[in-house]
Amino acid sequence: MSTASTPSTPAPVRIPLELKQVVESEIKEWHFHIYFHQNNAEENAAALKLRDSVLRLRRDGAFVAVPLFRVNTAPIGPHPVGSYEIWVPQETFSAVFSYLCMNRGNLSILVHPLTREQRKSAEDHDTRVAWIGPSYPLDLTALPLRSEEIPLQYPSLRLGYSAKPQLTLEMRMKLGANVEHLLASEKEAARAPPRV
Repeated sequence: MSTASTPSTPAPVRIPLELKQVVESEIKEWHFHIYFHQNNAEENAAALKLRDSVLRLRRDGAFVAVPLFRVNTAPIGPHPVGSYEIWVPQETFSAVFSYLCMNRGNLSILVHPLTREQRKSAEDHDTRVAWIGPSYPLDLTALPLRSEEIPLQYPSLRLGYSAKPQLTLEMRMKLGANVEHLLASEKEAARAPPRV
C-alpha cells in the first residue's frame, strides 16, 4: 500500500462571459500600499516624498487618489514593514498606476481591489493582488474573512462604488460592436467570436 499522496486536480476556473455579470462584478475601488523599510531613512524619505507628490498632483487635477492621513512607521495588520495606503477609484486607476510605476524608485507597492473578499478563497490581499516592484509576504490572519458590505470609501466624491453607472448594457454592446467594426481592418487585432 502506497502512502504517497497524489496531487489533487485544481477545480476548473469559471470565467464569466455574460456582459451583465461582468459589469456588476467590476472592481471599482483599489488600494495602493507603498512599502518602505521603516529603519531605512532613505526609503522613508522617498516614501514620504512620493506621498506628497501624489497629494500635490491630486490637488492639481492629475488624478483622484486619497492617501490615508496615517503613515505606518512600523508593521501593522498584514503589512510587514512601514507603509501607507492610497485609495484610488476605477475612474483614475490607470493614471495613478502609471504614475506610481514611473516614479516609485526602489519602493515596492502592493495593489489590491476593494471587495467583500478580504482573505476568503478569492483573496483581495493574496490572489487578486499586483505588485509594482518586489513583493513582500503578508500576514493574512490579520484580516477578516469577508465583509458583509463592500468597504465603501469617500462616498462624497461619487466615484468608484459611489458613482452612478455611465454606460447602460445596451450602450456597452453598441460600443463593443463599434470597436469590432473599427478593428476589422487591423491585421494584428484578434477577432471576437460571433454572438450566439
